[in-house]
Amino acid sequence: MSILIDFGTRIMVQGITGRQGSFHTNLMLEYGAKVVSGVVPGRGGQVEHGVPVFHTVAEAVAETEPTCGIVFVPAFAAADAVAEQVDAGIDLIVCITEGIPVLDIIPIYSRARSAGVRLIGPNCPGLITPGDAVKVGIMPGQIHVPGPVGLVSRSGTLTYEVVQALTDEGLGQSTCVGIGGDPVIGTNFIDCVRMFEDDPATEGIVVIGEIGGSDEEECANFIDREVGKPVVAFVAGRAAPPEKRMGHAGAIVSGGSGTAQAKIDAFRAAGVSVAEFPADVARLMNEQLRG
Repeated sequence: MSILIDFGTRIMVQGITGRQGSFHTNLMLEYGAKVVSGVVPGRGGQVEHGVPVFHTVAEAVAETEPTCGIVFVPAFAAADAVAEQVDAGIDLIVCITEGIPVLDIIPIYSRARSAGVRLIGPNCPGLITPGDAVKVGIMPGQIHVPGPVGLVSRSGTLTYEVVQALTDEGLGQSTCVGIGGDPVIGTNFIDCVRMFEDDPATEGIVVIGEIGGSDEEECANFIDREVGKPVVAFVAGRAAPPEKRMGHAGAIVSGGSGTAQAKIDAFRAAGVSVAEFPADVARLMNEQLRG
């Protein structure tokens, strides 16, 4: 099993003819994902990598019945693109686009929640289930192998580093989810950890956090109360200076809150093993799963 996506997932790509949309659609297809349609206004009737393109999301949904949509649309139009998918009844939306203004995404976030739609991102690398050869996003498929470890992360590049370490350690992955590093995101750590806890195929959980906000502390409290599976965490940004944004829009220590040490302390208080370096995550998980 897996969470969120499996071999039956049918993907629609919004922005499929753009440079990034076209490039990553091809990689998703090569990995084995079922990309059934694309959407670009004014490009309806074209074909991109063998995938039919439609003018609107409504047309693509009516003709190809996608169950998941992915957004490769410039920041100024991305919030409207997500809203179009929500209105069309897409159950799972993955928004890769970064740089969307917070005031644009907040009403869309609320709209998606009210409609019962699962939004991943924005500013995320997507998700991948290696056992079913399904990739929705930009994660490098070649480093993932099927296995018992579920991973959720705010950072794309740290995800890839930790996944490679897990694979090298002989620990495959059930599903890996990049939730995004913006201040406002659709799916958070607790959402994913809860799904991994309920997933029979996931035996251990990896959480990769970073400075800024309180999501990691809230996740640690949830793990302490609700999670019985082993959890290993890594928190990036220990040397980040206060009031300076580091990488992601949400990665900022402000007013003394959101520090790496506070997050590390919260995880340790919840009984979570915290790695000093990304490469240590695999070793710690191996120790917990295999004794």
